[in-house]
Amino acid sequence: MNIGALYLGKKKCRFTVWAPAVDQMTLKIVSAPQRDIVMKSLPLGYWQATVADILPGALYFYHSPSFGDKPDPASLSQPQGVHGPSQVVDHSRYQWQISPEPQIKLKDMIIYELHIGTFTSAGTFAGAVEKLDYLCALGITAVEVMPVAQCPGERNWGYDGVYPFAVQQSYGGVEEFKKFVDECHRRKLAVVLDVVYNHLGPEGNYLSNFGPYFTDKYKTPWGWAINFDDAYSDDVRNYFIQNALDWFRNFHVDALRLDAVHAIFDHSAKPFLKELAEKTEALSASDQRKYYLIAESDLNDSAVIRPIEQGGLGLDAQWSDDFHHAMHAVLTQERAGYYQDFGAFEQIVKALEKTFVYNGQYSGFRKRQHGNSADACRADQFVIALQNHDQVGNRMKGDRLSTLTSFESLKSAAGLMMMSPYLPLIFMGEEYAEENPFLYFVNHGDEALIEAVRRGRKEEFKGFLGQGEPPDPQAIETYQRSKLNWARLGQQKHAQMLKFYQALIVLRQKLPALKNLDKTKTEITADMKNKIIFLRRWQNNQQVLSIVSFSAKRQSCSLSIASGTWQKIIDSTQAQWGGAGESLPQQIKSKQIVNIAPESFAAYRQEKK
Repeated sequence: MNIGALYLGKKKCRFTVWAPAVDQMTLKIVSAPQRDIVMKSLPLGYWQATVADILPGALYFYHSPSFGDKPDPASLSQPQGVHGPSQVVDHSRYQWQISPEPQIKLKDMIIYELHIGTFTSAGTFAGAVEKLDYLCALGITAVEVMPVAQCPGERNWGYDGVYPFAVQQSYGGVEEFKKFVDECHRRKLAVVLDVVYNHLGPEGNYLSNFGPYFTDKYKTPWGWAINFDDAYSDDVRNYFIQNALDWFRNFHVDALRLDAVHAIFDHSAKPFLKELAEKTEALSASDQRKYYLIAESDLNDSAVIRPIEQGGLGLDAQWSDDFHHAMHAVLTQERAGYYQDFGAFEQIVKALEKTFVYNGQYSGFRKRQHGNSADACRADQFVIALQNHDQVGNRMKGDRLSTLTSFESLKSAAGLMMMSPYLPLIFMGEEYAEENPFLYFVNHGDEALIEAVRRGRKEEFKGFLGQGEPPDPQAIETYQRSKLNWARLGQQKHAQMLKFYQALIVLRQKLPALKNLDKTKTEITADMKNKIIFLRRWQNNQQVLSIVSFSAKRQSCSLSIASGTWQKIIDSTQAQWGGAGESLPQQIKSKQIVNIAPESFAAYRQEKK
């Protein structure tokens, strides 16, 4: 069943809402000409009305004696905010400039995660468009946009969205988002949209008035879970599957990043995520273009991406946080929270070799065994990162890695991520070592809710009170502090870091040994004592060897590499990248003893006839 307001053309619109909890439903058109239309009851709790003499832009509520006037749960636009009337949208009015859209394959994605509100000073889709050429010059091939579903107020991370089908008005709304996607495709950038199917925000969330969208069988960190496996769950699933397909069909996004799938509780024989994968694959076949589903999951469960015919959920890829945790704990020496399970240098090596550091071992943080094997999964099914919105923004002070470790370590970490066979994700500003924090911020209108959020943040970080109190999430200053400071690009070290990232991406895209994401053509060896990693990858007659040191001291070692001459292609200690000067030679051979600078990264290439 297609839900929401579907504009049919010729001043006609069909309104459909699922509301099994009510006995009567009236459509109230509240813009001129105002009128009330009694809706027809359909099977399974649906209500429908087809209305003539109505144009796009018309405002409406649904009315029932049990709850009064409420916006459409499947509203496409909320021009007056989360409590105001919904608006009719005609998707056919937008004339796509780039059609058919370029197809960026998953294996070719170099992902850049951004938040529309803080990416630019304007904080809008139009403002973000002005930076797309910059992203292209950096070498980005996929832009991942944090959630844009309508939230309360003017500013929010996006995870308090209450209208999954509507586009945040403060960013520019429906038309501006389409223009943003169009401009990305003009530059051959894929668009990955972050969507939230594990919870809805608290303010403006009226779904429970209409029907059993939620269940008390489970609890999430954000309250009641969405009803994916209890009574009436078929139509709850329909609501979210329609939403996913809507982003593909009507907004032309290329992939969805599914937020926190571990908080989607579903014990049905056919889980919602599997059904979503099937419906997405059917749309891909119909449209003759591949749409991707990328899960955020902390389960370390390969079943998330295992093919459906092999008993898996059939999603295309998933985030792998173990790489981030292993790197962060070694670089910063932090051990609080989930970092207590990390900190050993060999865990970085395991993250490269096995993807999951915890693939069945006991986790002290979780107080149980955690994870399973990812050996049968392809490397291009995993997204890794040094930073992302979660790992930065959920810190009390929102501090970035650039303020927690040295400049040289940042380059070493970037080199290792980019030379790995996994899909790299760069968090906005990381590429030039942005130092502004990315803080948690909201803009609620309910005073009681605002105070509850403030108390919640203080409670969450009560063990860190020696560092002061967390910034006020409601304050406009908290939001403003989280915006990128693009002026830093005029400063030498930030410009050097940007050029270093650009050089790494060029190598990854141009060299067959790096471009081919194949774990079976990857070899990792390490000097555990001296914290040095040797990462070798190959394809056909080409090999690339990366030498990465996380040691605080200069180290000497004998190279155990293939015979022949290897030519250096990049070195983080070079002056152009802000380094102190090269210690590794331009050419190396097997058994040669070399001096490796502390906190450094270098890569060599060998071509064989």
